[in-house]
Amino acid sequence: MNNHEWQDLNKRYLLNALEKLRQLLEAKIKSLETDEPVEISPLNFPVPPALKHISQQFRLSSFEENILLLCAGMEFDGGWGVLCAKAQGDLQKPYPTFSLALATLPNPHWNALIPTAPLRQWRLLELGNSNSITQGQLWLDERITNYLAGISHLDERLIGLVEPVENSLPLVPSHQNLVEQIIKIWTQESQGALPIIQLCGNDGLTKRAISASVAQKLGLNLQILSAEILPLDSTQLNLIQCLCEREWLLSENALVLNCDYLDNTDGIKEGLIAHFIEKIHCPLIVNTRERRFQRERPLMTLEVDYPTTSEQEALWQNMLLDTEGNFNGQIKALVTHFNLNVSTISTVSWQFKNVVTENSEPSEISHHIWEICRVQSRPRLEELAQRIHCHVLWEDLILPEEERQVLQEITAHVRQRLLVYEHWGFKNKSSRGLGISVLFAGGSGTGKTLAAEVLGNELRLDVYRIDLSSVVSKYIGETEKNLRRIFDAAEGCGAILLFDEADALFGKRSEVKDSHDRYANMEVSYLLQRIEAYRGLAILTTNLKDAIDQAFLRRIRFIVQFPFPDATQRAAIWQTVFPPQTPTEGLDFQKLARLSVAGGNIRNIALNAAFLAADAGEAVQMKHILQATKSEYIKLEKTLTDTEIKGWVMAK
Repeated sequence: MNNHEWQDLNKRYLLNALEKLRQLLEAKIKSLETDEPVEISPLNFPVPPALKHISQQFRLSSFEENILLLCAGMEFDGGWGVLCAKAQGDLQKPYPTFSLALATLPNPHWNALIPTAPLRQWRLLELGNSNSITQGQLWLDERITNYLAGISHLDERLIGLVEPVENSLPLVPSHQNLVEQIIKIWTQESQGALPIIQLCGNDGLTKRAISASVAQKLGLNLQILSAEILPLDSTQLNLIQCLCEREWLLSENALVLNCDYLDNTDGIKEGLIAHFIEKIHCPLIVNTRERRFQRERPLMTLEVDYPTTSEQEALWQNMLLDTEGNFNGQIKALVTHFNLNVSTISTVSWQFKNVVTENSEPSEISHHIWEICRVQSRPRLEELAQRIHCHVLWEDLILPEEERQVLQEITAHVRQRLLVYEHWGFKNKSSRGLGISVLFAGGSGTGKTLAAEVLGNELRLDVYRIDLSSVVSKYIGETEKNLRRIFDAAEGCGAILLFDEADALFGKRSEVKDSHDRYANMEVSYLLQRIEAYRGLAILTTNLKDAIDQAFLRRIRFIVQFPFPDATQRAAIWQTVFPPQTPTEGLDFQKLARLSVAGGNIRNIALNAAFLAADAGEAVQMKHILQATKSEYIKLEKTLTDTEIKGWVMAK
């Protein structure tokens, strides 16, 4: 039977049932007029399919079924109100009441209208304000009225709170396996409520796609509800719970509760939502970034990770299948540096196809797809991080050869991590310590940040600088929360994370004297744990290497010491500090090298000297540098000696 035939049958049965009920009301009216008792006999009529479904799902008695029909007459019969008034002997009551139902309908029972009975518990009908329960007006809930008429739609009180979930993303095999696990969990025989499915991970779109695939295969309708918009009022929250459960019983609407953006520091709301999850009786999937703890109801937790490297390679190949060119080498590079989900790979592929033309050179094609990946995967770290624009080259970095060699090794580790970890099997040996962690140690201005920029430019990856002194919080748990936000946001983009002022957190572990000491050590352990698990490159900088606990240093893969530059290195810095476009005149780099300052200070002096020369309408000369040096030394609270400026042309 198709939907049109079902609606037609339901309509005929409903009208027939109302006609039978009309006959009862007319018999009641006649008995009032003649003062003779009326015999109430069972109603014999085919039950409308919609009413039968409601009765089965909400476990209604025949009397409760007939009360629904009594109220339905008001919606489908224009003269029903007059009938009700006459049947009650009170023209001031042109509507159904519980008193009328008890006096007119067969098999009456008083507990049909108590708050815990189905009619009121499931809000199938509403009870008007009255001093008497039996004399108050009864009317059908709008959702139930439409359902009895053969029309099924979402309750209007849920519109705006929930929205349908459709499967718009293809699922890779690892995610399809999760779908099969959920189906198996929900279809196996069990007593009581179905287990809650908890999908943990940062990829919200994939979690929705997994949920939608489960619903599609089980023949369920799926709605998603955002936890952050749920009301704090328990009465309103209970109403939403009731309506969601009612939709499940009426239309097999399963529910996804999206907790991805829920602020779990709000204890009141967290408690209400935990109660909501615990008590709701319908198939429920909870999407969350952080694992929620199980209470009394069974909770099955599944981790939703990004596609594996081999799955990402296959996705790229499929997405770029109809594009000219050989992308095998490029795809391996993309998978090595960017950990992308299905949605982002699809978006990048679409953008790439709209940019590349038939005449594009291979190098141009490679540049386009790489840059699109960088932009699309760029994390949102503006609150806790600063993206550094990397334009410096190796020749701009003046370091001893040994330190430069270590930096070259770091780039090799980042470039080849997919080959070594995945294809050469090192990941199978141990899953710990696969992150590439580096410590840059040295005084202020010795080139630590500059080295990070060189690595970013060389690897063509974004560099984000995080000031750990602003991340660390005195409030217990806040530091881990801030760090979690950073790593979660950066997980898919392959960015280089530069943690400045690492000694703000990585001091020597203190003896645990109170809870604050214990939590401080936990913060350090958490950061190291996330760094070791991070796919990209994480750089920690410190001015005080000796202040860092040796136990932590052992967990760092590379340590690069940035020494204070000697005279030869300072001369090299002076030779490269001015851009080629800057006009200079009579600069003596050997004399300038006598200034006992680090590279960062040299860059400050050069920039200030350029402004002084530009303001004077002259090329940059020694006199401008001398004036800028004096200002820099004042800032450093340092004395400029005669030895350092001996033989300089004095500024006038």
